Amino acid sequence: MRAFISPKSIIRTFFVVLMALATASCGFHLRGNYMLPDDIAKLSLTSFDQYGQLHRQVKSQFQLHGIEPVAPSSRVPNLHLISESTGERTLSLYQNARAAEYELTYTVRYRIVVPEKGSQTYTTRVNRTFLDNPLTALAKSVERDMIEQEMREQAAKQIMRQLARLTAIFNQMEEQELEALLEQNTDNDERVSTELGLDVKADSAAADPAARQDNQAESAQ
Repeated sequence: MRAFISPKSIIRTFFVVLMALATASCGFHLRGNYMLPDDIAKLSLTSFDQYGQLHRQVKSQFQLHGIEPVAPSSRVPNLHLISESTGERTLSLYQNARAAEYELTYTVRYRIVVPEKGSQTYTTRVNRTFLDNPLTALAKSVERDMIEQEMREQAAKQIMRQLARLTAIFNQMEEQELEALLEQNTDNDERVSTELGLDVKADSAAADPAARQDNQAESAQ
């Protein structure tokens, strides 16, 4: 029996091949769920607490997305976890005015440094709600610990998403620096042209007595 290939199947195959070629040509590789630039195929990780849970969460994300952790060096990109903090605010109250529901906010500050391109500092936040039941104090403590652990995992994933946007961010920085340099050069060229024009006019007036008299008459007026 002769196999039948539909035009729709051919178009779908062509589209997949085209996307794969485009991805390979722009310097990205699929690692895990994100498209990470080649600049961070090897990445050093430093933090305020290298034995803390956040450090371990980010390092596990490295393994998940195919990033090779290396020792810190001036020649390799670095991800530095600056700080973490947890805050809360009351969302609702019981009838006895005791807090019934909280909103927990987990905040992480970190810095990304790429050699010869620059550095950027970011802040990521994760919010969760938490019910405070006074009748189950032990269970409440365990539940809160679990929520905070989930927030750390979510923060680590957000850091990976930020890493995936590194190329676009640094390209934009380079374009802004180039535009500023071009504007500065344009201003310098205009200033030099103006100075040269004044010098030429002054030389012409000095060489031509009639022009010098005209200039003196204009100055007297």
